[in-house]
Amino acid sequence: MTKKLILLIVFSIIFALLMICIVVNHYKKEDGDLKIYFFNAGKADSTIITIEDTVILIDTGDYNLRNTIKGYLEGHNITTIDYLILTHFDKDHIGSAGDIIDNYNIGDVYQSNVPKDSNYYDYYLSSLKDKGIDPITVSGDISISLEEITIDINGPDKVYDKNESNNSSLITKITYQNTSYLFMGDSENNRIEDYLEYHRDKVDVVKLPYHGNYQKKDKDLLEVVSPKYVIVSTNEDVFEDKLVRLLDEGNYHYYVTKDGAITLTSNGDTINIRQ
Repeated sequence: MTKKLILLIVFSIIFALLMICIVVNHYKKEDGDLKIYFFNAGKADSTIITIEDTVILIDTGDYNLRNTIKGYLEGHNITTIDYLILTHFDKDHIGSAGDIIDNYNIGDVYQSNVPKDSNYYDYYLSSLKDKGIDPITVSGDISISLEEITIDINGPDKVYDKNESNNSSLITKITYQNTSYLFMGDSENNRIEDYLEYHRDKVDVVKLPYHGNYQKKDKDLLEVVSPKYVIVSTNEDVFEDKLVRLLDEGNYHYYVTKDGAITLTSNGDTINIRQ
């Protein structure tokens, strides 16, 4: 075998290995670094966001969802929730909070500024006390800059006379490289209007507030943030025709959790959604 042939074979092997590495890395990127899982929670709400070793849980659905959430966490070997964001204290958003806090390592807890008289709220407070956790009540804007992502949480800075609990919802924006994701809690018209007065950035994905109930300010929200994708968390009973028409007329790509859990992955540039 000549020296030239040997060199040709060696270079061919190196080239082949290089191409394999490129293909593997390509598929790794398509798999996505950021993962957002929207539970099929019925007329309730819970979303898990993971990237690298960071885990964010926004709301915990009602009490019946606790085992589904724990099943997901255990299936992904998650024992620590770094950021627990509870948008407001209605039972369909904090029903499983006490149970989750009891059973997992919890980092920072962010909460609304309007308490609620309920067994679920009492259970939540008791679990926080048992774990020695002091929750952070959000009013105005809080920004958390991590190595991979930025978490911006906006809390109401006033008390609402109408629909006080829903309008006290925390609104969370997650930014990952060139992509962004907005979670509106159960914000109703007054809260949406106040939020849009100072927050007008476009986002790639918005989870609409209030479980498929149509609100006049939904149109303003969608026009301002101009999302590529819309998520609605609701059950078979609530997905109002007015909202469906709004989404259809605006040619928005939307997904509804009543049709099954939704998995979003992103490499920071592209977004893939499966249901």
